[in-house]
Formats: sequence, C-alpha cells, structure tokens
Amino acid sequence: MHPPTVWQALQSPRYVLSSWPWRAALYLLSSVAVGVTAFTWLLLLAVAGSLLAVALIGIPLLLMLALSGIPLAALERRRLLLIDSTVLVSPHREPEGTGPTAWARIRFKEQSTWRELGYGVLFACVLWPLEGLAVGTVITVCGGLLSTPFVMFMAGGGEEARVLKIWMADSYPEAFGAAFAGAVLLPLLAYPLGAVAAGRAVLTRQLLYCGDAGLDSRIQELGRSRMRLVDAFEAERRRIERDLHDGAQQRLVALSMTLGLARLESPGEPLNSLLAKAHDEAGTALVEIRELIRGIHPQVLTDRGLQAAVEDAADRSAVPVEVDFDLPGRLHESVETAVYFAVCEALANVAKHSGATRAGVRGTLESGTLVVEVVDDGVGGADTAGGTGLQGVADRISVLDGHLLMSSPPGGPTIFRLRVPCTSVGSPA
Repeated sequence: MHPPTVWQALQSPRYVLSSWPWRAALYLLSSVAVGVTAFTWLLLLAVAGSLLAVALIGIPLLLMLALSGIPLAALERRRLLLIDSTVLVSPHREPEGTGPTAWARIRFKEQSTWRELGYGVLFACVLWPLEGLAVGTVITVCGGLLSTPFVMFMAGGGEEARVLKIWMADSYPEAFGAAFAGAVLLPLLAYPLGAVAAGRAVLTRQLLYCGDAGLDSRIQELGRSRMRLVDAFEAERRRIERDLHDGAQQRLVALSMTLGLARLESPGEPLNSLLAKAHDEAGTALVEIRELIRGIHPQVLTDRGLQAAVEDAADRSAVPVEVDFDLPGRLHESVETAVYFAVCEALANVAKHSGATRAGVRGTLESGTLVVEVVDDGVGGADTAGGTGLQGVADRISVLDGHLLMSSPPGGPTIFRLRVPCTSVGSPA
C-alpha cells in the first residue's frame, strides 16, 4: 500500500527508490519560493500601511495585512499534499450573508484567521530560510561532488578542480572519486531531507489545524442545511396546498354543482338515485380534500398567523379548548408553521389518549423566545416513545434550536411546553 505521509515512507526500505525523496525536496524548494513572496508581501503591507495610517489611507492596507494569512494558509494546505495525502480541512465558516462585507466580518471574528496570520509571519521570517538551508546544503554538497569531473574538464583544463572550495583535485581519478562520493552521499542525505520535510509537515498541521473550529464550522453548516431542508419542505407543502386548493378542490366544487343541477333536471328513478349518490360522494370527497389541505398547510396560518390558526384548530377539536395568546405580531414563517403543527399534534393526543374534558393553549413571547403550553385535565401518563408523534414534534422544533418539555404524571395533568427562539417579529396580524 502506498504510504500516506513522507514520515511513514521514511520507515520503508524502499524509500530511496520511491518518489518520496523528490516530493520532499520539491516541498522544501517550493517553501523557499512561497516564503520569499510572503515575506515581500507582508513587509510591503506593514510598511505602507503604517506610514499611511495617519492619513487613513493605510487602514485598508493594514486590514489586508490582517487577512493575508488566509490565502497563504489555503496554499499551504494544498502544498502539504505533496508529502501528506491526508487533506487538512479549512476551519473557516461560510458567511451568513453575501458580499465582501459579510465575508470580512466573519473572518475578523474567527480565531483561525489570527492563527493563520501568526503562521504567515513565522513562515515568512523563520521557516523558509531554514528549509532553504536544508535543501540547499544537500544540493550544494552532492551537486558539487558529482560535478567535479565536469568542472575539471571545462574550467580546469583537465588538470585540476576545486571540490566544494575545500580541497583541490588534480587528477581525473581523484575527480571521479569525488563524483562517486557524491553519488553515494545523495541517497544517504535523502533521509535527513525527508525528516526535515516530515517535521515541517507536522508543524504546519499543528499551526493550521483548528479541531474545534473545524467541528464548529461543520456543526453550523449542518444546522444551516437542516434549516434549508425544512424551508424547502415547507415551500413544497405550500405548493401542494395551493395546487389542491386551486385545482382539485375547485373541480370537485364544479362537479358537485353539476351533479346537483343534473338531479333537478332528472326525469326520475333510477337515474335520480344514482345522481343523488354521486352528488353525496362528491360532497364527501370535497370535505375530505378540504381537511387534507388544512393538514398540509392551512390557509388561515398563511393569511392571519399563528394565533388565528391555533384558534381554528381549537374550534375543530373534539375536546373544548381555551386559547390565550399574547403575541405582538407575526412571527417568522418557519416558527409559526412548526409551532402550529406541534400544537395540532398535542391537541390530537389530548382528544385520542388523555380522556380530558377540557384543555387550554397559552402562548407568549418572553425575551425573544416563544413559549407555548398545551395543558389538559386528563389521566396523564403520556410518553414521547409511545408512538404519539411527540418525538417527531421534538425533532422538528430542535431544527429551530427549540425545546419540547412535557410533564405527564399518572393522574394528570399533562403539560406540553414548547420554547422556540424567535427574534424576528413582523407587523401585527
């Protein structure tokens, strides 16, 4: 199996015969090029920004200096793949808004931005000269030894050649002996060169890897993706509701009216009884499709908001329900929808399982949190694992960072409480 890192490749007896020594040398050589560029860029921004800061012109340059570690770190993560096949994931979060202002705002708040700036300064001032020294030493020593015969032939007239500026080779056997030493030394020096590259890779990972930040970023993105799925699901529910309301329901209404007129014009039995039966079936289908539309997404919720929709659900409940809502206006659409269906589920459980004679629904907005309670005087003993749909309600509320709390001791009463953060309040209904 191909080793994933140069450090693991160093432990293989075939290291010298593999591509890893060349990859390590390329990694260190590219560090020199990137380091020189980074040093020049950071120095120019720091000097120009400091000199022009008095005239406020340098402030954008200083802001660019603070963000310079981000592209450098992104390049370093890609360059690290030369000697480490494990991808180093960026810890940065996606901005919630669009445009450069939203991007810059979230970047300045992230700890990883300042870690990457510190890495950039360390890389530009310290790391790349050391890497250049390591790879330059190997190239100079081995290259100087290997080129001795060529130097003797081209520059020494075949009589002498200075080897590494240390001693003088005055014959071809001596020159070829130096070249042979260089050929032997080259694979030997490949090991310390690989070790330097491996150590550099470990340091890069330690400085650029933010485990908590990366995990936090993924958790936040997961939360946003869940919200997008919920919004898409609700949009699809509303589309189906509109299609049923404007299409199938209207056709059933027209069919019922046509059958009614046909009954008036029918000459008598048996056709009249068939028309009457068809008319009744059309009326039943119309009632059922209206209930289906209300279950998918009630129009009253869209038009008048949560309070009116809960009052409508309470009027249709088999158990008398008292509604007491105190809301300043319309809430966010996703909050209204989730809370409405949660209340409907709670009222359905009251009617089916509690044996209650009355129930109450109270709702209020407390410090940016919507609190809704459904209370009944039934026998209690409700359980979220009992197949009553309460677990689904809890899952749906959790997408909005809300919580479902339920108290249902044997003998009652049962208290079903929802707490949902709600900072967006629209105009009054």
